[in-house]
Amino acid sequence: MLFRLMAYTNNSMVTAQIGFIGDRLEDLGLWLYVDADFAGGWDKADADNAENVLSRTGYAICYANCPILAVSKLQTEIALSTAEAEYIALSQSLREAIPLMTLLEEIHEHFPVVIGPPNFICTVHEDNQSCIRMAQSDKFTPRTKHIALKYHHFRSFLKSDPPKIAIKYCRTDVQKADILTKPLKDDVFIRLRTLLLRW
Repeated sequence: MLFRLMAYTNNSMVTAQIGFIGDRLEDLGLWLYVDADFAGGWDKADADNAENVLSRTGYAICYANCPILAVSKLQTEIALSTAEAEYIALSQSLREAIPLMTLLEEIHEHFPVVIGPPNFICTVHEDNQSCIRMAQSDKFTPRTKHIALKYHHFRSFLKSDPPKIAIKYCRTDVQKADILTKPLKDDVFIRLRTLLLRW
């Protein structure tokens, strides 16, 4: 799936003329698009296969609106709801994004390229409102307590002053990470590929 995203366009391979396209930097932050497919591989005909009940995480980390990392992988445990699968995906993706933010800060210390102090922030685009509420809530509910220890590692970055992570709602039809979670119809695939890669 990832190979198709990177190397397939109009029945031809990527060339020197078709690649990643970035924007001028308005800030020095990362944009993270994250999505999950809740138990998308479940099949009645093969219900005994344990992997069928695992959800799939997909995320793309962008800098200057240009993807620098795209990941599609099965989650390692069984999620009990769509919101939980989305929250696990959010946590997994931030394990990659937070070290990248630290790297950007360290690079700026040695190679300052802007006037004034930069604002290093990771803007997360999430299409599940329940997942956003779980991430921003100060309390754990009985339904989410079982995932508290493993997946709440990023909460201090949400509560810091200024916040290092901002989670924003993004409509499903413009969720770029959806392309990394499941097979899509050709028209949807091309539309999301265009959103993500600009071609």
